[in-house]
Amino acid sequence: MSQQVAQVDTLFLHELGDRFQVVVTRDGERVFRGVLELKETNAGPRPGKFRKKDGSSEKPRSPDEFVELARSAERIRISDHTSKTGRAELQEMLDGYQLEALVVRTCRYCAGNGRYSPITEDTAIKADRDYICPDCATRELERELSFKGGLTGAAQDRLEDLLLDVQDLDRITNLLKGDLDPDLTKFDEIGATVDDVDPVRTADLDLHPKLQNQVEGRFETLLPVQSLSVRNGLFDGDDQLVVSATATGKTLVGELAGVDRALKGQGKLLFLVPLVALANQKHEDFKKRYSDLGLNVTIRVGASRINDDGNRFDPNADVIVGTYEGIDHALRTGKDLGDVGTVVIDEVHTLKEDERGHRLDGMISRLKYYCEERAKQRDGYDGAQYVYLSATVGNPEWLAKRLQATLIEFEERPVPIERHLTFVDGQEKSRIENRLVKREFDRKSSKDFRGQTIIFTNSRRRCHEISRKMEYSSAPYHAGLDYGRRKKVERMFGDQEIAAVVTTAALAAGVDFPASQVVFDSLAMGIEWLSVQEFSQMLGRAGRPDFHDRGIVYMLVEPDCRYHGSMDMTEDEVAIKLLKGEMEDVRTRYTESAAVEETLANITVAGKRAKRLNDRMLGDIDTQRSVGRLLEWQFIDGLKPTPLGRVVTRHFLSPKDAFRMLDGIRTGLDPYDIVAEMELAENES
Repeated sequence: MSQQVAQVDTLFLHELGDRFQVVVTRDGERVFRGVLELKETNAGPRPGKFRKKDGSSEKPRSPDEFVELARSAERIRISDHTSKTGRAELQEMLDGYQLEALVVRTCRYCAGNGRYSPITEDTAIKADRDYICPDCATRELERELSFKGGLTGAAQDRLEDLLLDVQDLDRITNLLKGDLDPDLTKFDEIGATVDDVDPVRTADLDLHPKLQNQVEGRFETLLPVQSLSVRNGLFDGDDQLVVSATATGKTLVGELAGVDRALKGQGKLLFLVPLVALANQKHEDFKKRYSDLGLNVTIRVGASRINDDGNRFDPNADVIVGTYEGIDHALRTGKDLGDVGTVVIDEVHTLKEDERGHRLDGMISRLKYYCEERAKQRDGYDGAQYVYLSATVGNPEWLAKRLQATLIEFEERPVPIERHLTFVDGQEKSRIENRLVKREFDRKSSKDFRGQTIIFTNSRRRCHEISRKMEYSSAPYHAGLDYGRRKKVERMFGDQEIAAVVTTAALAAGVDFPASQVVFDSLAMGIEWLSVQEFSQMLGRAGRPDFHDRGIVYMLVEPDCRYHGSMDMTEDEVAIKLLKGEMEDVRTRYTESAAVEETLANITVAGKRAKRLNDRMLGDIDTQRSVGRLLEWQFIDGLKPTPLGRVVTRHFLSPKDAFRMLDGIRTGLDPYDIVAEMELAENES
């Protein structure tokens, strides 16, 4: 025994019923574990029975060995979980051997399992009505997480960090039950920032008199991003890439340039957006704002001459609001758009999207070609000015250089945004969303506006499902609704008649809802996880300077969730990536199919000069290879589209879709069956 007890650091005593557990440590490691029973003698309590624990068995040892252990220890500690009677007995027993001991605060879980684990005010973690050490608290949290479903390392680290920070295990486990403790759900805050920019006075602008009067009646000075744009050549016709957060006023930059040029007879304004819902809203706004100035405003979406709001497209209008595809269809089919003075491309970060990015890239190149060719043919027409707008670009310098535009970058955020993260069971999401919407709508800002919420989810069906479960008035809003229904929802939200809208991707692209709160029911759109850029665009809808004092964002994350088998990450992994990730670069990447599609469109528009259009696009295209494929597939004859090629490019068909349709026609399939098979193939892919 004497060899074993040499250089003992600590002898630790903990009450177990009518016995005391004995733990001996050396260099922080346990070297002995046993149990001690005391007996009453004439001299007071003394060691009676002493046993060494070996697994589940106990081996008798001499009581004198306990005394030897105690005398060899540098310090003797008694657990604070020992009763007052037990402490008194131990103290009296040790006093008999002239040994000193201190009562210390220890982890009950460790003590019960034969470990010496002292805790302090800085390390103690509350668990039920007790306090335990960080290691035991972490193990208890992991056990709780295993009941809820697996969390990834990053998400578990987040909860463990919170546990060590707040030192309360129950508060952390309550988060997994849908508790919305804001001190715990808050991940961070994006503070309001102000760039020191001297504002340009609207009276100092040299605009067309009609526009000058209107602008001076609306504002005394321009907002900072607008002032930066004006000082950097906006009214000199310079192309600009304007990158600034949502609600900083960048849209007016394009409007001022375009409307001024249109009124001065320097060409019409094309204002281009990615979605029909956004085009409809801009069209209505522009008609209200500029029709009184004598400008004719029209809209072009898709291939139709009649839009779902009943407006007939007028190619001779002074202002054309259109979707990217609507204007591109006009170019591909040889429509005369007249003299274009200004092109505003909103949400230009769409260039990075897999499906639509290459089409926007190609449309920009084709539109520039159209304007350049028209300038050669018409005296007094110098081509178009291009203004590109985005709230989220990871590589603005590179993008501005490739677009040959002056970069106007403004980093001010008008109001702070709190970002909250909580992990919830999928069945609980609707209940929590209801609480969040009610809590926000019951608040009023210092500007006397109620808090309103946008809930983003991943399907149209889910939009309706969530909206039906709201106690306060709400409405679904997505591209599947007819124009009248969407306008009604927009009006009701603007008039604060409803507390929330539940939507898919449509609102992320900039439809103007002055919401104070954004809730992510899902971090997916369809069957794809959000990118950092998309996430930033969506959360940027929270908080408007003229309405709210702050914006608030809640991510309701379902641990270990995937919405489709093709997803290689779980929702909790994606959440941490989105919150900590850097904005992706805006670059257009071409598959062979995309390169062939854009080359065919460029040949249709520019014939032999198609390579020039390919070469100035953002993405790299192997023109020779693409032309070879088009010849092989009989989409072109020489450098002219065949009738088949014209149909393919007019309808924005990928080569794969074109061949599916051709195969269906040749085998005599009904047109409905062809469409059904194409839809099935797309879903399977």
